[in-house]
Amino acid sequence: MKSASPAKPSKLFSVLLAITAAAVLLSGSIAVPILYRPFYYLQIGPLELCERTGLSEEEIRTAFDAVMDFCTGRTDTFSTGVLRWSESGRDHFADVRELFLLDLQVLMESGLLLAILLLAGRLAKRRPARLLGRGPGFWAGAGLGAVFLIIGALAALDFNRAFTVFHTIFFPGKDNWIFDPAADQIITILPQAFFRNCAILILAVLAAGCAALILWDLLHKNKPGKASAGKT
Repeated sequence: MKSASPAKPSKLFSVLLAITAAAVLLSGSIAVPILYRPFYYLQIGPLELCERTGLSEEEIRTAFDAVMDFCTGRTDTFSTGVLRWSESGRDHFADVRELFLLDLQVLMESGLLLAILLLAGRLAKRRPARLLGRGPGFWAGAGLGAVFLIIGALAALDFNRAFTVFHTIFFPGKDNWIFDPAADQIITILPQAFFRNCAILILAVLAAGCAALILWDLLHKNKPGKASAGKT
């Protein structure tokens, strides 16, 4: 009896997989500091937030958790615990909420799309073609890694400038991200050093993911199956 025919290579399938994998990795890397709150808790001591603000660690955690609950859609009620906040400050965090929820939505949808593509390719007997001798994992990792290596290098040269440019791009025409500590005390427990560490974490996760994709592609031999025949 004749065996099943091998999967056929597809350039379009390869491109779609590369783009989708890159979207999963990028949105997933950004989601790490958003969802992993212990990353902030571990910095309360090193950043000397209790000493700088006169707040207890429990008050700081409560304030941070309240803001993050709002920004991640767990609640529609804005709060900063025992800290004062203004309408302008709340409006900024409402904008942040939109960006956070967009990232989490991209992560979920791109992850689902990646699973669908892999399943569809299996059912349709299609495999990703190797473009210039490399598979979609390589191009997703190399492309994304190269872009953010440049961005990371520029940010490292002048993080203050990068911080300002980031807010100019993602909050166009607004300046409510510039907080008055007297009106919006939440900024006292969210120093710029914390945001710098978030950027470092995102880049580290992204770099590790890119390296894993590239290594997987280099080690994976994407060869078509061999047809075999049997006797009836």
